Amino acid sequence: MNWLIETITESPSVLSIIVISIVSAVGLQFGKLKILNISLGITFVFFVGIVVGHFEYDLNKDMLSFAQNFGLILFVYALGLQVGPGFFSSLRAGGLRLNMLALAVVFLGLLFTVFFSYASNISLPNMVGILCGATTNTPALGAAQQTLRQISGDSRVIADMALATAVAYPLGVVGVILAIIFLRKFFVPNEEFSKLSEKKDSEMHVGEFQITNPAIEGKIIRDIMKLTSKHFVISRIWHDGVVTIPTSESILRHNDHLLIISRKYDVEHVKVLFGKQEDIDWNKEDIDWNHIDNSQLVSRKIIVTNSKVNGEKLGSLKLRNNYGINITRINRAGIDLLASPELMLQIGDKLTVVGEKASIDNVSKILGDEVKRLDTPNLIAIFLGIALGLILGALPLPFPGMSFPIKLGIAGGPIIVGILMGAFGPRFHITTYTTQSANLLMRQFGLTIYLGCLGISAGEHFFETVFQLEGLIWIAFGFTLTVIPVLIVALIAMKIYKVDYAKSAGMLCGSMANPMALNYVCSTIDGDEPAVAYATVYPVSMFARIIFTQLLLMLFF
Repeated sequence: MNWLIETITESPSVLSIIVISIVSAVGLQFGKLKILNISLGITFVFFVGIVVGHFEYDLNKDMLSFAQNFGLILFVYALGLQVGPGFFSSLRAGGLRLNMLALAVVFLGLLFTVFFSYASNISLPNMVGILCGATTNTPALGAAQQTLRQISGDSRVIADMALATAVAYPLGVVGVILAIIFLRKFFVPNEEFSKLSEKKDSEMHVGEFQITNPAIEGKIIRDIMKLTSKHFVISRIWHDGVVTIPTSESILRHNDHLLIISRKYDVEHVKVLFGKQEDIDWNKEDIDWNHIDNSQLVSRKIIVTNSKVNGEKLGSLKLRNNYGINITRINRAGIDLLASPELMLQIGDKLTVVGEKASIDNVSKILGDEVKRLDTPNLIAIFLGIALGLILGALPLPFPGMSFPIKLGIAGGPIIVGILMGAFGPRFHITTYTTQSANLLMRQFGLTIYLGCLGISAGEHFFETVFQLEGLIWIAFGFTLTVIPVLIVALIAMKIYKVDYAKSAGMLCGSMANPMALNYVCSTIDGDEPAVAYATVYPVSMFARIIFTQLLLMLFF
């Protein structure tokens, strides 16, 4: 047995990899445990790392540093790729207000951090570490540590920052949940809360409508579309028992029946525009769309795999006019989108196409529809994006009033490039597509390694700190930095801007980068409003925390 131990320990690099792997495996296993319906999930790796780090194994510091940095890079870049396609669109309309409220949470936390540092004997780097733990935002910690290396290079200060994060982290997770429970208890009427489970208005809706509005009878579809700002798709037209695929030149007549796909909240508007809605449920999952009438029309899902189509606008392909088919909806990363001429196609999009079988077969050849091609990830975009992100992170960016330039670092650079690649890559015919499972694997793998190494680094002095007066003070400040900004912004959102509880709760979870709290909210509310609000604000909030945490240290330390 001794020979095995000696063989393992004679190489610090091999020992480091073994310890990181064991920490990750044990942490992920314990992360499945739930207490009061709350699970720490992947975050438990951080705490297992702290326990292992406490025993001060003779690990290779360079190996730990490399693994920690590479894990962080992989996580933030994959995150950027994931949120990139919807990042800029989330800033529009109601998303703009939610993002402004989320940024208010971020800036209040930064403001309190500076104030608490000056009002106490806690150094700003340690208070920033407490803030990162209070907001459960380890990527921001990674960015702050990179900035400290640039400013001072003091390894002890950098280690203490991670220690402060570890001390404040547990109540950072619980604090958001407690704040949301407090809001629900004292500021949300029972009637409003009971109605939240019924809100699913943003979902797709398929309805059959009979034309009884004389104002549109005899008009072509193109002219009718100009009468409304709402967006919907007419899938089929029944006229005198004959079903056809509509085009922009199709004429609508009295008593024609239309099959229309729209958002649920637009159904009443569609009814006013066309007339009577038939009492037929077209939203059941067991509908056989290939046999809903006696025509030769079939419905089929086609996946975009042809790289030549990547980045092309749907309207520019002229599929409906050339092949007599209709594209009713597009599923992208699990989200249903209404088909529109301006919608830019991406590799991996799943299109629902209605038409004759021969026509659909021709369209499938244009779009690709070769599912096996998606099984092979496009690693070029991943490695190229990471390289560009690191180059961007290393570039010195001058900032007015500062004696030295800002660097986005290994956290800021890759997430910006990831967002840009995800948003604009298809426009330049760069295939950035990865399956949801592949992107999740990259994010989870990177974050697990980062948390494990971070915990090992912070574990050396964790227990001797947390059981001292200093540690208790850190915990108290961390809990305050978690709860106070959340409660202030929540009350502003709900009382001044009249944002409902579901959206407010999701926005707060996203602004605090707290998926555990989101899981709790979703377990108490039916519908996807909290998750949608979380996804809307998460990219901007994550980006803001990474960038402004660095600025905070550069301006005040």
